[in-house]
Amino acid sequence: MASSRRGTASGTGSNTGSSTASDILDAAERLVQSRGFNGFSYADVSSELGITKAALHYHFAGKAELGESLITRYNERFDAALAVIEAQELSAPEKLMVYCDLYRGTLRGQRMCLCGMLAAEYNTLGEPMRQAIGSFFDHNSDWLAAVLESGRKAGTLGFQGPPDQAAKTIIAALEGAMLVARPYNDTAVLDVVIDRLLVEFSLRQPA
Repeated sequence: MASSRRGTASGTGSNTGSSTASDILDAAERLVQSRGFNGFSYADVSSELGITKAALHYHFAGKAELGESLITRYNERFDAALAVIEAQELSAPEKLMVYCDLYRGTLRGQRMCLCGMLAAEYNTLGEPMRQAIGSFFDHNSDWLAAVLESGRKAGTLGFQGPPDQAAKTIIAALEGAMLVARPYNDTAVLDVVIDRLLVEFSLRQPA
């Protein structure tokens, strides 16, 4: 389960309790979501924020520690978004539609899913970052599988096979659509995939 690995990214070597640390994380997240983790350096962050690299190293001993903290924060924000969905009185189909909208909103903000971008560089990253990325996808898959199973039991969703496999199909489709939309600079690519998913999982009937 994803929860058993939550927090692995917060380890030693970082001092994240200040506004400067938050600014560093914000800048680094923007860079990862636009260039990828291997596409930026501490020099890029220090230049954007107008601080020294020594100040960066004070808050994050190295780029790996910065990356771990980025994923931890992203996981926490995504968890909070899922908690908001759960707190509402929504049917399983409605929960899935709102979940898809999380990805839609990210792409419309001219960003990519942080963990999706990092997954593309998975083999070049250290083990703590790999575990944190795995935690993100595990947790999302677990949440989606529970929603799918509840929908199937209620007769509001229809799909073949185990719910965990269906959940991974949804995540793969959303992450892949975001990547394909990027070279076209067209968010409609993701919209089409989401609409197709909603039909395939019987979330709504085609017109």
